Amino acid sequence: MVFHMKTTLVIPDRVFRELKKRAVDRNTTISELATEYLRQGLEGRPKPRRMARLPSFSAGPAKIDIANREEIYRVLDAERHARLYGTADKD
Repeated sequence: MVFHMKTTLVIPDRVFRELKKRAVDRNTTISELATEYLRQGLEGRPKPRRMARLPSFSAGPAKIDIANREEIYRVLDAERHARLYGTADKD
């Protein structure tokens, strides 16, 4: 046994006219077509959202060679020394 629920929907006139036209074109009822569209909408996957574009900028050329571990330590130690003592470490 199939049960149907009767309900009232407020549909804008333009949308209702388009729904009615499509129902006539497909030789079906407005209820059947609306049910099909509702089912598709409920079963469908949400559209993927476009990712926000992040700002980009040029930082210029590299100040040090990050492949050289000793150079990295030297720069970090100089920055630490400047923070602690207010002056850059003289090499």
